[in-house]
Amino acid sequence: MAPRSISSFTDVRLDGQDKATNEELEHDYRGDPYAEFGGYEGRIAMEKKLLRKLDLRFLILVIIYILNYIDRNNASAARLRGLEADLRLKGTEFATLLSILYVGYIIMQVPSNIFLNRIGKPSLYLPTCMVIWGMISCLTGVTTNFTGALLTRFFLGFVEAAFFPGALFLLSKWYTRKELGLRTCILYCGNLSSNAFGNLLAAGILDGMDGKLGHAAWRWLFYIEGSLTMFVAVCAIFILPDFPSTTKWLSPIERRLAEVRMAEDAGESDMDTKEEGVFTGLILAVKDWRVWFLSLTLTAQAVGLSFNAYFPTLTKTLGFSTTVTLLLCAPPWVFATIVAFINARHADKTGERFFHVVGPLFLGMIGMVISLATMNTAARYVGLFLQAQSYAGFIVFYSWISNTFPRPPAKRAVALAFINAFSQLGNVAGSYVFPANFGPTYRKSYGITISCFGAAILMCLFFRQHLISLNKRLDEGQDENAVATRKEAIKAAAELEGISDEEAMRRAKGFRYLY
Repeated sequence: MAPRSISSFTDVRLDGQDKATNEELEHDYRGDPYAEFGGYEGRIAMEKKLLRKLDLRFLILVIIYILNYIDRNNASAARLRGLEADLRLKGTEFATLLSILYVGYIIMQVPSNIFLNRIGKPSLYLPTCMVIWGMISCLTGVTTNFTGALLTRFFLGFVEAAFFPGALFLLSKWYTRKELGLRTCILYCGNLSSNAFGNLLAAGILDGMDGKLGHAAWRWLFYIEGSLTMFVAVCAIFILPDFPSTTKWLSPIERRLAEVRMAEDAGESDMDTKEEGVFTGLILAVKDWRVWFLSLTLTAQAVGLSFNAYFPTLTKTLGFSTTVTLLLCAPPWVFATIVAFINARHADKTGERFFHVVGPLFLGMIGMVISLATMNTAARYVGLFLQAQSYAGFIVFYSWISNTFPRPPAKRAVALAFINAFSQLGNVAGSYVFPANFGPTYRKSYGITISCFGAAILMCLFFRQHLISLNKRLDEGQDENAVATRKEAIKAAAELEGISDEEAMRRAKGFRYLY
């Protein structure tokens, strides 16, 4: 388990041994970092109040992510009610419709996060993108051939690319390392919940809207879900926060506390220095081998998780009707959501990452082995539960990425977007892992996903050992040059926290990686 991070909030205590006089405390908060927040107890109360405000407002991201994933994956449900026949698809054209989305998704993630970090207005930028992708989702319902559907799917991915890396970056601007894992999990629960509620919604629409106003049920699926997305987007404009220094609905003292918390967490301010231009983060990220290594690790996990896109198809192998199949898709994802929440909460509480990533992946491999080995209905359904919960490790891996690249924020923004974008190559490949001719057992498909999970586990083990060695170097004072290059940001942290530059430098040297 990784050592606990150094924070002035947890380290400083006010007691009779404090040598500062009452007069010094009154006129110079550098003698008491808590004075401006109403003392130690006042700081605790204010911080809890701030987190409650943020948590309530960030819940809109969960709803957005549910709609994001529903709009992305509703083609799989539409396939069960005539999409392929109406569009006259043949061969691998349906798989191409699934994979083409990720082309646009990959292209736009890094530019989008660079732009978001620069403008600092996520409350406007993310909902605007959401309105556009909701509109494109509606347009999918009016397509009449493969070409039209291909174009709408491409541009849907192009615009949806802004959301997930942007949301991860936004969370990392507000929450400390010990808080980020749980919040990332809550965000990603939108993904998992979409698999449950999305299929329930699809079941209702596909069963009850067929032939209404002369339109096929699968077309209504795109109309209704796209319209719902646009409505929520308009609401999000008034709910989402911007960055700590620019959020208007917080009081000045709350904005300052938000900035101080982030400075304490990493030992420097969470702002780019004057010397760091628009492309500084891109250059720093591309030159860091860890970004490429984590990209490959996440790609292996993405291929292993490719069963997700074909979950209704895999559930159909249980032998039930279309409506019952869609209803049976929900419980495994409810179970996965519960496991993911518990796993992420424990990961944050212990500060451990590796075992919270590989544990669920290993259980997922067991589920795949069950599905590979038997056609027994009950056993295969249990296998689907175990496969679905493997997302719990995938989620913690995202918080591990944020923890590994804490500063500068420009680099963190690009690293999150680049790693997530690169991993979409796994989704592109995964679109072809479960072809119909591999069914109904899908033994070859599961052989591929098991291999990818195994590779991901080995790569996580290597990365864990690397971070352990880095922490040892930090303990021995061998990496002080890295701290020296961030002096301006560390001085900004000292000013934010109300401490001396020397104390801020000491805390920056106290930073340790979580593994």
